[in-house]
Amino acid sequence: MINPFAAIRQYGGEIATLEAELRAGLERFWQTAATVLDGGPIRLTPPDQLTLSLPRNFFSTLFLYSYHRLKIPAKQRILYVAVNQCLRAMVTGCDNLLDDEYKPTLETDLPAQAHRFRSVLDIMVSDRVLFALLVAHCQDNDLPVDLALRASTASLQALTRSGAQEAAEEGGINERLAPEVILRTIHHYKTGLLFQATWVIPTLFMETISPEVLAVQEALYTIGIGCQLLDDIVDLMLDLREHRHNYVASVIAHRQPTLWQPLLDLEANGANADLFYAQFPDFATRISTEALTTLENGLRALFAANHQDLVRPAAAFIADRIGVVPPRR
Repeated sequence: MINPFAAIRQYGGEIATLEAELRAGLERFWQTAATVLDGGPIRLTPPDQLTLSLPRNFFSTLFLYSYHRLKIPAKQRILYVAVNQCLRAMVTGCDNLLDDEYKPTLETDLPAQAHRFRSVLDIMVSDRVLFALLVAHCQDNDLPVDLALRASTASLQALTRSGAQEAAEEGGINERLAPEVILRTIHHYKTGLLFQATWVIPTLFMETISPEVLAVQEALYTIGIGCQLLDDIVDLMLDLREHRHNYVASVIAHRQPTLWQPLLDLEANGANADLFYAQFPDFATRISTEALTTLENGLRALFAANHQDLVRPAAAFIADRIGVVPPRR
């Protein structure tokens, strides 16, 4: 696996700070979850070192980095790491239920085969952890508890914008939208706004929203779109079979029509996407370059001037995690 952290050893102190705050925020999430479950029939298994590591929580680290860029106080940054872990757990739990799989968030003594209820538990516990964190923050800082209620509601509204788009595709789609329409009306909600959701609660605790805050949110939006384009490359055949929107399929249908029937023939024969890309390597290179360029543009806007050499390693790491081999450039 590509390791972007080899490129950031020169930032030892800064990275050490990120890692320490990431760990502190994740531990707060787990400690609060343990309190929520305490006294009930389900026992929480403490997280191991890998669960708390920076590579395992790369996107959480990017969100934390965005708070550093805006010089949000350390105490609040740690809180927001815990808050974002709640949002991540809820999104993962919902994805698990929709995809009939289980990617763990909370490790408990529930049997492994109870994957549906484990997802339900992740969602329920994370929602309660989120509210407990917000109430504690308001109490500790002499803020009205009503602010915690508003923050909880705002986070739900942010997540449901993405969720509503997912729901719209559950029954299948009736048309293959143009690529630009996919970006503007589908991926905008599905992933772009989802990445910006990590700033919904922080902005509620700000007196004013500066242009710098808006710029960081725009950078995260672009990173989200880049990630979704990479997802679409990997999920091309699956999305065709399930009649879901897919940017790559739309590019083929509207811009490369000669590839459409070969794609459908491969899908009908149960082939995976790699076989299609192997048959049409020029197209594969173009589409992966577009996705990676979008991702790098977002990372470039997010990273400070003295961290620009991290853009390509970070993008390559993300692409590798999603399952796309970056083209040689």
